Formats: sequence, C-alpha cells, structure tokens
Amino acid sequence: MAVLEGASVRLRPIDPADYAGLFSWYNDPEIVAPYDRFATDTFDEFVRSVESAAADPRSLAPRYAVERRDRPSAIGLVGHYLAHPVLELLDVWYILGDRSARGHGFGREAVGLLVDHLFETGRLARVGATCDVENVPSYRLLEGLGFQREGTLHAALFHHSAWHDVYVYGLTRAHWETRRRPG
Repeated sequence: MAVLEGASVRLRPIDPADYAGLFSWYNDPEIVAPYDRFATDTFDEFVRSVESAAADPRSLAPRYAVERRDRPSAIGLVGHYLAHPVLELLDVWYILGDRSARGHGFGREAVGLLVDHLFETGRLARVGATCDVENVPSYRLLEGLGFQREGTLHAALFHHSAWHDVYVYGLTRAHWETRRRPG
C-alpha cells in the first residue's frame, strides 16, 4: 500500500505500533458514537480486521493512518469499502481521533487524498459517503471536496437510542476530473 502525500498530511499504511492508539479511538464512544453506531471490538478483533482489510473490499476496517507531515504520529483514520452487494458503490469514511487536529483542514485533506487515490488507481465511476444529518463538520467536509448530496435515508442509522436520518453523498469521476483540472 502506497504512502499518499499531501501538503499538510500523509496517509500511510497502519503499522502494528499504531494498533493500541487507533484501537482506543475506534472504541471510544466520545469519538465514534456522537454521529454513528457504536459497537466495541476486542483488541484482537480490531487487529485481525485491520490486517485482513486489504483482501476484503467490504471491510469497514481502517485502511490508512492519517498523520500530520510536521508531526509524524497518527491523528486519524480513513477507510473505504464496497457499500452494496450488487451496485458498485465504494464509500469512504474518516475519523480524526486526535481532537486537537480537528478544525484545521486535516480531515478534508486526508479524505481528498484518499478519493484522489481511489479514482487514480481504480476504474470507479463514483465514490460515495454517508453521514448523520446532524454531523455538520462531516457534510461540510464532503461538500468542500465536491461531493453532491444525493438524498436522505430516513431512519437509517440507530445510535443513542434513536433512529437517525443519513445524508447520502456521491462524487462522480466526471465531476472529480472537472474539479481537478483548472480552467
């Protein structure tokens, strides 16, 4: 798996030295649960899922650690997965586990690097994402990258003892190519 370099962040393969820290974010309800379903894994389950993710396109395990270029330690995770058994819907997801890294554009740059990589190395027609309708930072990140809101799935995600609506976003290859080419 390649290291993906941006101006402020890099995406790199997850190293066993990262496992404990990433596991703590992945299983922290304050980080994951405000806008997503939350289920804990054991450390061994987490490690197995990370190590097998490359061979499983449907895996929800993180694919890359996100780190700042000026401070080489993980600040977050990004991943992608085939979201539907028949349709070719590849969705991306992201977590900035280091709260001090939020609000500085690192998440947007990290997701942009991942999306660019997916389009550049694959034959995808579309990359998608979903987010809770109440997760304003998440949908602003997606919209800032050119993702279009395609609809709302009502009562699609259960967390915090209630059903929540979810926005569906997509970015087509044609729109991605237009945004990447000036003029």
